[in-house]
Amino acid sequence: MKEMLMDCDPGHDDAIALLLAAASPELQLRGVTTVAGNQILELTTKNALKVLEFAGVEVEVYAGCEKPLIRELKTAPDVHGETGLEGPELPEPRGEAGEKHAVNYLREELKRADEPLALVPTGPLTNIGSLLAGTPGIEENIEEIIFMGGAIQGGNRTAAAEFNILVDPEAADLVLNSGVDKTMVGLDVTRRARFLPEDIEEIKEIDNPVAEMAAELLDYFVKYHRRELDMNGCPLHDPLAVAALIDDTVIETETRPVRVETAGRFTTGSTVVDFDGKTLGEPNLEVAVDVDGEKFKHMVKKALSGF
Repeated sequence: MKEMLMDCDPGHDDAIALLLAAASPELQLRGVTTVAGNQILELTTKNALKVLEFAGVEVEVYAGCEKPLIRELKTAPDVHGETGLEGPELPEPRGEAGEKHAVNYLREELKRADEPLALVPTGPLTNIGSLLAGTPGIEENIEEIIFMGGAIQGGNRTAAAEFNILVDPEAADLVLNSGVDKTMVGLDVTRRARFLPEDIEEIKEIDNPVAEMAAELLDYFVKYHRRELDMNGCPLHDPLAVAALIDDTVIETETRPVRVETAGRFTTGSTVVDFDGKTLGEPNLEVAVDVDGEKFKHMVKKALSGF
């Protein structure tokens, strides 16, 4: 069993990622931290609490950075709605986030663990970048970082940048330049693992309230992607990062040098991947280049069936 900490900004796909992490017997979800991204920190934290409580998952939640390291926060209400989790009517959470700042919690939990832990960030990398920059030597306590973000080519928020990296490129730059083993699960693979209407119908047939809630999330997400992007389904970006921790054969990766553009006029937030290996120095992370979409969808459906 792999022990992990998840850093997220729910968000429809983050919510499904939380459910996948919590339900998979291959993983032990030790704690959840939240960051501003898809919505402001107050809402992403509330959404994490809502989803976990509704699913009956008992795990601590800690709120982290409410804005990027040096930039103004850019959220995505056009994608995820004004609450960040439009679709299902979820009860207000009874519990609250812990009093510690998420970065302090991550630091303490990583040092407390008997073995290095995996980190799975599915939002902007502000918390993780702050942790690495502010805690010399903490890399030894991190087994690996599998993050959803970036792309080999193109973006989903600008022509060049994926949302999570664009929100805080400086934090992403800190993470990519760290000595931790890293895997980038970007748009190139998440867009190839779409949940189609027939997949959502299968989830609706699962007889439990959590699967019903997940189906309502997916219905909302599909409507956005059909209306705005003319897609016949919706990519589940964030759960693919969790799936890659559960079973690394769900994605195919290549070891490449990757850098984050922090100063481009049109390309800020882009992840520049050097496939020639001649200009960006030594390889610094694994880049997802292909995905077994059917295996991934089966993993999600199986997890939802377990609630």
